[in-house]
Amino acid sequence: MTLGLVCAASAATQPRASLTDIENDVMCVSCREPLSVAESPQAYAERNFIRKLIAQGQTKSQIEAALVGQYGPAVLGRPPAHGFNLTVYVLPPALVLLGLAALAVTVPRWRRRTKAPATAPRPLAAADAKRLEEDLARHP
Repeated sequence: MTLGLVCAASAATQPRASLTDIENDVMCVSCREPLSVAESPQAYAERNFIRKLIAQGQTKSQIEAALVGQYGPAVLGRPPAHGFNLTVYVLPPALVLLGLAALAVTVPRWRRRTKAPATAPRPLAAADAKRLEEDLARHP
């Protein structure tokens, strides 16, 4: 299979890119807002660049790669998932799982503590009962 056929086959499996779909995932590099709401001249230039790439038949991933090449990684709405930026994707779910694990351990302990049966007081020894009666008799 030639390279052209491989590219055509992969492009056929990916849906056609649309401006609205790409606008929601990229940022205006000058005003730091999502491209879908930005109104700066830079935003219009980015939209025109995207329209040109869509007209060429490029996929969404190809267009995003071209935007990064043209404007730098600041154009992406989400940081790339590699290197230190991977913590943005890994840390929040890890913290949620850690919190759920902590709750799974502590909630049963709290419930056991509150459901502990009340123990009846032990009866006093005869000598202690006698001394208590004498003390109570002395203090009316």
